[in-house]
Amino acid sequence: MLKPRHLPISSRSLLPSQWLCPSCQSRLQRPYRLASSTTRPSEPPPSEPSQPTNEEFTPKPLSHPLGQPNPPKPGENSGLDTRTWRQRRDDFFNYDKHLERRKELTRKVSRPYFRDWTSAKHHRGKTFLSAPRLFKAESSLYFPNLCGYTLASPSASVSTTSVLQGRTSVVSVFSGTWAERQTQSFVGQAENAALAEEVERLKSRGGAEGVQRVWVNVEEDWMKAGLIWLFLGGMKRKLAQEEWGRSFVVRRGFGEEIRENIGMANGKVGYVYLVDAACRIRWAGSGDAWEGEGEGLVGCVKRLVEGGKREKEKGAMGRK
Repeated sequence: MLKPRHLPISSRSLLPSQWLCPSCQSRLQRPYRLASSTTRPSEPPPSEPSQPTNEEFTPKPLSHPLGQPNPPKPGENSGLDTRTWRQRRDDFFNYDKHLERRKELTRKVSRPYFRDWTSAKHHRGKTFLSAPRLFKAESSLYFPNLCGYTLASPSASVSTTSVLQGRTSVVSVFSGTWAERQTQSFVGQAENAALAEEVERLKSRGGAEGVQRVWVNVEEDWMKAGLIWLFLGGMKRKLAQEEWGRSFVVRRGFGEEIRENIGMANGKVGYVYLVDAACRIRWAGSGDAWEGEGEGLVGCVKRLVEGGKREKEKGAMGRK
């Protein structure tokens, strides 16, 4: 009688290399994975990113014009929804409008809250150096229209375009006391006495030959805006009565697109713009005035006024 041969059976040989599913008869992978006999060399730990220092960022001279491509109109960027109920309903069912709104909200949420204050550590937030000369009129862009109340009419909405049109203007845009002090380094009477003398000499002239100063205080926070409203009397005492109508407080309508157009990369920093009679930005400065920037602003004001005077004379000769 033949006896079965007894073969040594290992536990690994009992496990097939492929399994069949009892329901669908499909092949399954092996239920285990053999460990490799050779160990992989340990990868070096990732190096930590170097922390930015003050020397890594240096403001460079502004090489391109700032502003929006289209001329401003009074009443724009008021922050009020003037759509009819029919337009609101159509926009509600418009998928493209929803995508635009989604992108806008995503951009706001992704922006760190303390980014502006962190950037202010580098050169006190200065983002660019002012250009040494005026931007050409044909290549210059326009200063956007902003709506807010003035010290002369706190209960009425006034557009900045109605004040800027027809005269050369030195516009200071800031949000907060710290930014306002930065703009004073450009246009303050004590910090830049030459500009104050030039404005005083030319403020009585009309048209493009006249020069005026305009202040735009952007404050979107309702609590800070309420404090500004309470201390309007103190703000009036700092300015002459004739300048009350050129001191604006803007609460809404100052969106990210406007900030990008006029080069306001940091909302906590003050900016100064030289705007001609056609509301075009011909010169810009940011942060604290560095050496030579205040004198450069005075020279640009003189050249812009002289250019407006020559255009006026040419127009008078053409009419004759």
